[in-house]
Amino acid sequence: MEFNNGLGDMAIQDVIQGNPEIGAILSRYDIGCVTCKVGICLLKDVVSIHGLAKEDEARIEKEINNYLATKGA
Repeated sequence: MEFNNGLGDMAIQDVIQGNPEIGAILSRYDIGCVTCKVGICLLKDVVSIHGLAKEDEARIEKEINNYLATKGA
């Protein structure tokens, strides 16, 4: 997965802290990273390890990149 600005290589806790909307996007797909107390997984790994259909992974990638584009990131 490719996320704008290298976001895929950041720890999920840092991603969500700086971009809370990404936590909401992940939650819509039942990825519970917002409540995780560890938060060291990389964003690109978080999406892939949840066993989602490739179509859902593609939707998440698109939603996050669209969010970042509208945010100007």
